[in-house]
Amino acid sequence: MKEKTDKLITWIGLGVALLATVLSILFAMSNGDVKVLEAVRNGGLFDATYWILIILIAISLIAIVWFLVVKLAHNFKENPGYIKKFLLMLGLIIVACLAAFLLSRGNDVSPALMEKNNITEGTSKLIGAACILVYILVIAAACSIIYVECSKAFKKK
Repeated sequence: MKEKTDKLITWIGLGVALLATVLSILFAMSNGDVKVLEAVRNGGLFDATYWILIILIAISLIAIVWFLVVKLAHNFKENPGYIKKFLLMLGLIIVACLAAFLLSRGNDVSPALMEKNNITEGTSKLIGAACILVYILVIAAACSIIYVECSKAFKKK
């Protein structure tokens, strides 16, 4: 029974993802300079597409949070040592966020772009911090992949 439910949830998720992808493409194409979907925009379908896309994103986020909470609760219940690992990883992510924010200078967005889009220096600092955080996380992921593969190679010998 659980296997059938998992398959059903997977197919529903794939269907929602496919629908969201199609609606995203329609939405992106209608905002460009190309007048491909002018009839969609004039026909009122543009607003409907936008709100359906927002609803699908909200449903996806709620599902992600729900399954994360359920999985964490299951792991905490089954393995009490998991809490320590979880808190350690959460702490490392917070430290990475703080490091990225402290390393950001606040002038990461060009002055012309700041003036055009009414971006403040604080917002520019957050944009720079987000970019630095992505760099930190990519480097951490690459290092962890290298570590895992090297440890596998040395364990086999």
